[in-house]
Parts: sequence; C-alpha cells; structure tokens
Amino acid sequence: MSSQLLDKIDLKILQILQENGRLSNVELSERISLSASPCLRRLKHLEDTGIIQRYVALLNPSALGLGLDTMIQVSINKNGTAREEFEQSVQTWPSVLSCLALTGETDFILHAFFTDMTAFSHFVLEILLKHPSVQDAKSGFILKEIKNSTALPLAHLLTE
Repeated sequence: MSSQLLDKIDLKILQILQENGRLSNVELSERISLSASPCLRRLKHLEDTGIIQRYVALLNPSALGLGLDTMIQVSINKNGTAREEFEQSVQTWPSVLSCLALTGETDFILHAFFTDMTAFSHFVLEILLKHPSVQDAKSGFILKEIKNSTALPLAHLLTE
C-alpha cells in the first residue's frame, strides 16, 4: 500500500495503535468513530500490506534487572565478507536490541542492555572484540533517557 493511498481514518488508526497496540477492535472503532466491521477491514488491510509490521510489548529493562544501557560503536575490517559475517553474528547476541549500519568512521552502532558491568565486560572482551570482523569498538553508557518513542511521525501523510 502506497502512503498516498492512506486516508485520514487510516492515519488515525495508525496514530492510535502507536500509542496503544492492545486496543480491541471495538475500542479502536469507537476512538475513530467508525463501526467495528469497517474498522477491522481497514486494520487487516494495514497489516496485510505491511504498513503495520507487528505488535509487541515494550518491557521496562530496569524492572527486569537490565540496568546497564549501552551504545557501542563498532568499526570492522574492510575485507570482503566482514560486513556479512558481523551482521549474521549480531543476530545471535540477545543483549543487542538494535544494530544500525552507518556512514562515516563507525560502521555499526549497537544498542544493548546488560545486567551489570561484569556482563558488559564479558560481552565486549569475550564476544565482540574477539569477533574476526571487528577492528575496534567504543562504548558509552546511557546516563538518562530524554526521549524514547516507538511512534513514527505521520503528519507528512496528511493532505488537505
């Protein structure tokens, strides 16, 4: 589905679900002032076309004993398969929530959570830096979360 094919009702559905993905179809339909059946059809269409990728529960890392929040900049060797090997390995590291490929001096940035400094040190020294593709890594610890949103901006899709 092209973003040009989204109307105001579709956008309202997306905005509401980004705030609370657990709403029932009845609750969602009431919030957008549409009866339940057409609301469900629209929702199913948004899912089928891939605009809605999945539904998740966002957990509180601190409440689960994951108090060390880190960002790790990784530079890799420039040999032919290094990038692919690193990308495959990242998929197997449960502490890493996201891995982004970058332009510039740093090749990747990892966002990872650990229970404590011991777990972090083990990951960096025994897993990350021992990876054959990794040339260098620099890390920083998150001191304070200023903004953390999972909601994508949708205002650019509104046309009047």
